[in-house]
Amino acid sequence: MDWPHDIDAHYDADDFGTSVGLGDRPALLVVDLINAFTDPETSLGSDVTGVLEQTERLLAAFREHDLPRYFTTVAYEESYGDAGRFVEKVPALRELRLGTDAVEVDDRVAPIDDERVILKKYASAFFGTDLQTELTTHRVDMLVLAGVTTSGCIRATAVDSLQHGYRTIVPADAVGDRAEGPHRANLFDIDAKYGDVVTTDSVLDHLSAND
Repeated sequence: MDWPHDIDAHYDADDFGTSVGLGDRPALLVVDLINAFTDPETSLGSDVTGVLEQTERLLAAFREHDLPRYFTTVAYEESYGDAGRFVEKVPALRELRLGTDAVEVDDRVAPIDDERVILKKYASAFFGTDLQTELTTHRVDMLVLAGVTTSGCIRATAVDSLQHGYRTIVPADAVGDRAEGPHRANLFDIDAKYGDVVTTDSVLDHLSAND
């Protein structure tokens, strides 16, 4: 990624943003590409057509190489007792009711066969879920994140991924947000501190090179 020149003085290349590199046992995590987020007509949604297209490419490659892949959704009980203060801060989350079409993964990137959809309640895919157990079981050392939103669940998951010891890879063209400013700002922060911001093509090239 190309970042604005005026930040160079504060983020020296020797001190921030060193590449963590790509691992030997990658997994793909498709974060919250559910109907409520991919439909621009909903309160939570936006046009993420490009994100869906790149995620389709990643899924196809991970399936071809028989590498671990997981999905997440966010859904709440009718009482919203499981939503804590999150639903107070973001009332639009009330659209995410358990059992409704809104919380189903978009058909364009829908899971197949035994691919798991991990139910979460907050931003990070690690918080309050068994994702860590899944990754340990499959001996994963590199986590590729795709989905939405860059400033929310992607960033939170990237931070936790680093803290759990994974090489964290975020293809910039496979994640999205409701506005370009938060998208770019959070990609910059992820690349500076938490993982490597790359392209979908570079991930696919890595998978092909390790056949």
